[in-house]
Amino acid sequence: MGKLIVCERSGRWATALRRELGQAGLRVCESRSLAECWAMLAERPCSFVVVELTSSVTDELLERMARLTVEFPKVRVAVVADRSMTDYQWLMREAGAVHFTCSPRRLAPLAQTASRHLARVPVPQQSLTERIWSSLPWG
Repeated sequence: MGKLIVCERSGRWATALRRELGQAGLRVCESRSLAECWAMLAERPCSFVVVELTSSVTDELLERMARLTVEFPKVRVAVVADRSMTDYQWLMREAGAVHFTCSPRRLAPLAQTASRHLARVPVPQQSLTERIWSSLPWG
């Protein structure tokens, strides 16, 4: 089962995405570094990741995205950024980003893409106890 993971320092994109998702029933998991995010992917290799692009993580993000199809072929990555990083849009798309945005007020297409991806992820067979635990709000 996949997760919706938002990798950013501030929490502003995750908050905006939660608001956009509304009643969709998707939980947003947050990570504060690319290393932490990739560790989460190792646990859930069918996830959808939203990564905030900043000047300090550009090189590391490109390196990780270059290996993504080998390490986690079922993961999809969307990139969000401050308006000053708009010029990086096509570089990120070439690296494999399925979506790029600089506006936290225009996240509807991103939310729809994430929802579609996660709806297609097959649900693994679970025991009754596992289903109950996974349905609890604290996971």
